[in-house]
Amino acid sequence: MADVPPEVEELLTSEPLTAFLATSTDDRPHVAPVWYDYRGGRIELLTTGRKLANIRENPRVALSVQKVRGGDPEWMVTLRGTATVVDDEEATLAATRRINRKYGASEDAWSGNRLVHVDVGSASYRTY
Repeated sequence: MADVPPEVEELLTSEPLTAFLATSTDDRPHVAPVWYDYRGGRIELLTTGRKLANIRENPRVALSVQKVRGGDPEWMVTLRGTATVVDDEEATLAATRRINRKYGASEDAWSGNRLVHVDVGSASYRTY
């Protein structure tokens, strides 16, 4: 697990922002927005479909989070890591409730998703 700088942790937890998750299969990238929760070197996210299938095939992923105000970027964070699908219904339900609360959705929204942990291997950031 990477030593994530405190500045990056502060940016990732500052407010509910969308992360863009990059997965790859058959040497073809796939990027999609996801809601996330960051906790001590690990990203938790909920997903299904193509992203989940790609993670099961190739667990190497990247995430990009950016804060923009009025069309102007304020900062960006790039994370690279290894994703693991968590096949634990209780952990998935708890994460679903926690992440949905963070983003202002009802606790049972998106209940068909699977929990994914991304152990961060490297983190970089830039402020503008």
